[in-house]
Amino acid sequence: MMETGFWHPLDNGRIQCDLCPRHCQLAEGQRGFCFVRAHEGNRMVLTTYGRSSGFCVDPVEKKPLHHFLPGTPILSFGTAGCNLACTFCQNWDISKAREMDRLADHATPEGVAAAAARTGCRSVAYTYNEPIIFMEYALDVAQACRAQGIQSVAVTAGYINLEPAAVFFGQMDAANVDLKAFSESFYHRFTGGHLQPVLELLEYLKKETNCWVELTTLLIPGENDSDQELEALSRWVVERLGPEVPLHFSAFHPAWKMQEKPPTPLATVQRARRIARANGVQHVYTGNVVDPEGSVTYCQHCGARLIERVGYTVSGWGLDEGGVCRVCRTPCAGRFEAKPGVWGNRRLPVRVGA
Repeated sequence: MMETGFWHPLDNGRIQCDLCPRHCQLAEGQRGFCFVRAHEGNRMVLTTYGRSSGFCVDPVEKKPLHHFLPGTPILSFGTAGCNLACTFCQNWDISKAREMDRLADHATPEGVAAAAARTGCRSVAYTYNEPIIFMEYALDVAQACRAQGIQSVAVTAGYINLEPAAVFFGQMDAANVDLKAFSESFYHRFTGGHLQPVLELLEYLKKETNCWVELTTLLIPGENDSDQELEALSRWVVERLGPEVPLHFSAFHPAWKMQEKPPTPLATVQRARRIARANGVQHVYTGNVVDPEGSVTYCQHCGARLIERVGYTVSGWGLDEGGVCRVCRTPCAGRFEAKPGVWGNRRLPVRVGA
C-alpha cells in the first residue's frame, strides 16, 4: 500500500478523498466508491499499488488512438476497481472487481518500463479499468518509462477533479477519453456520475496541457444515439475542443448489466460519423464494426488518404516527415513519425516480474 495525495481530514474523524467529483468521506477502515482508495491509519492509501490484472502488448490503434504513433506496439495494463458504475461496462470483470487476489501480477514501475522496452513498445497504456484511481502507481510507471524514452497513454473516462488532473495528465503523452454520452440524464442513469466534470476536463486537457487527446463514444441503441444528441456532441467538440480532435464512435455489444440491448447496427455508427463530419469534425472513426471507410484518416484540406487501416494494421501511408500530407503539404494533427510502425493486429500477453 502507498499513501496517496488529494485528501483532507474532516472534523468528525473521517477523511475526504479529493481525487474525483464523488468526494467520498471515509471512516477508518472504509474504502471509497472506487474500492481501491481507503482510509487506514488516518491517511488515504492506494491498496493496489504495484499490482495488476495482467499485461499485454497491443496495437496502439486498439486504445483507440489513430493519431498517436500509428502502427506501434503499446504495453497495456490495469488494476481493479472504478469510480463510475457503468451498467454497460465492457471490462466489468476488472473494473468491478472486489477481490484483490485477482491481481496476480506484481510489478514495480521499473519492471513495467523494462518489460515495455524488452518488447519494443513505444508507449505504455494505463487501461482496462480507470487509471485515475491508481494514479500514484501510474505516475511512478510513467516516470520510469520516460527515463527509457517510452511514452504514456491514459485510457480514461475522465471523471476527475481538475487539481489532481493537472498532476496526472501532466505526465501523460496521450489520452483517449471515453465521453459516455452528451446528456446528464444518461450519466446519472447509467454511470452514477455527471457529465459536466468530464466536459470540464476535456477543455482543460485541450487548452492547458500538451497531452494528445482523442475521444470515444460507445453508441447504445435507443440511449445515446439520437440525431439530436449526436448533433449536440459533435458541435460541442468543434466549438470547445477544435475540429482536429479525433472522435471515435464504437458499437455496443451486450455486457454486464445491459444484456437486454441489441448490438449497435453498423448503420448507426456510420450515421454518427456522417453527422460529426457534417458538423466540422475533421477526423471521425468507427469501431467494433467492419467499416473500411470509417478507419481511414483523410487530409482535411485536399481529401487525400493519409492513413489506411485493415483492422488495427496500417496498410497505407500518405504522410511525410512532420506529419504533413504528401499531396498538399497540409499538417495532420497528431503525433507522427516519418514511418508507421509494423506491429499490426498482434496481441501478446506478457508476464512482468516484481
